Amino acid sequence: MNLSRSSGILLHPTSLPGGRLGEHAYEFVDWLAAAGQSWWQVLPLGPPDDVGSPYKSASAFAGWSGLLADPAAKVEPEELDAFAARESYWIADWAAFAGGDAIADQVRFAREWSALREYARQRGVRLIGDLPIYVAAGSADHVSHPRLFSTDVVAGVPPDAFTEDGQLWGNPLYDWAALRADGFRWWIERFRRTFDLVDLTRADHFRGFVAYWAVPADAATARSGRWRRAPGRKLFDAVREELPDLPVIAEDLGVITPAVERLRDELGLPGMHVLQWAFSDRPSSPHRLENHRENGVVYTGTHDNDTTAGWWSSLSATERATTGLDPADPAWSLIELAYSSVASLAIVPMQDVLGLGSDARMNTPGLATGNWSWRLEPGAASDELASRLHAAAEQARRT
Repeated sequence: MNLSRSSGILLHPTSLPGGRLGEHAYEFVDWLAAAGQSWWQVLPLGPPDDVGSPYKSASAFAGWSGLLADPAAKVEPEELDAFAARESYWIADWAAFAGGDAIADQVRFAREWSALREYARQRGVRLIGDLPIYVAAGSADHVSHPRLFSTDVVAGVPPDAFTEDGQLWGNPLYDWAALRADGFRWWIERFRRTFDLVDLTRADHFRGFVAYWAVPADAATARSGRWRRAPGRKLFDAVREELPDLPVIAEDLGVITPAVERLRDELGLPGMHVLQWAFSDRPSSPHRLENHRENGVVYTGTHDNDTTAGWWSSLSATERATTGLDPADPAWSLIELAYSSVASLAIVPMQDVLGLGSDARMNTPGLATGNWSWRLEPGAASDELASRLHAAAEQARRT
């Protein structure tokens, strides 16, 4: 895919004042337009788990009713029928799983989200979604399609320099042979649903489409896992048969093999560069500014990183000097560095625009509590801040 030289802001709807859609979402779109931003990147929109994570959602298809500005809005019978017909692949499974007003809530979500998306489009702002590679154990998808999942292994990542036991995520893993026998229908419909909601999406853990770390279901850590092959291009070819355009960002972070890079490039997908990791002494690091690709997306940090101000405070004096960033305003200095990148798209978490510290961090991987709770203070997205961001985007020729 071809991305124009542009920029955007990362902010999950739960981080809006009030934590839901409605007036604050529209005000934020207005602010993005005033700030010269072309994109609003959100995190997954499905129902979160008990600790607020949208990456272990109860559904890979449903929108979260907790985001609704008007959860009691009236829904007519014909609306229910039309939605059920249009979303026939998954809505009955979700209704059986969630019960109550599950279908009506999805109609309400479609109304509110579609109206917001159209409002954004009219103001030159497009939406970037997020597609977690795995589903949650016991989710509607897992319960409704058990034959599509393995029973003897669960998801994780192997030990590395940061975690000697690896990470034991615990999500059910796909039975790729069963998915292939079904023509990858579940994945085709999942991508279809995603592109009904957003203009572009980040494919989480892209390397898992080439090979994935499978951990025995009864293991206490991820150390005993092993690599298994995934279908790679066969999956994406099947998706493209029905959805020729594939507006996807490949989340290619971590230890990435040549096979993963080859699949990304064969598909023409942009990868990711994270500037908080750009100051490594490893010359080949893809995050170093000189190694950025035009067909790429550069971030100051992601939702899993500390804020830039928090990251800066964790560095030693020597490490700070190595970055070349302005010590008086390191967050803004890193934003300007991101804007200077050859990468077509630059995305900045709203916390970095505001220069906030670690207490505004969205998520700390491996930490069970204290995540997904940050909210934007009313009035913090000021006209002055919009003007400053607009000027920076304009100077970097990001429109």
